[in-house]
Amino acid sequence: MNRIAANTLQTLRLLPRAALVLVALSAPVLAVPMMRADAGSTIEAPALRNSGVGFVLLVSLQRG
Repeated sequence: MNRIAANTLQTLRLLPRAALVLVALSAPVLAVPMMRADAGSTIEAPALRNSGVGFVLLVSLQRG
């Protein structure tokens, strides 16, 4: 009877730690679908102007 009580007590001590680890590992996985559901939170960069600097750099690097 003592062995059964010791095993039960050890298991009960381990359960809170196991639950905490499980919650810590599952929180990011459960948070991803919630973030993807809201399409209004997307921040887009402004459109870049074509200034032609890239073409000038490309030509100058090819010559050198």
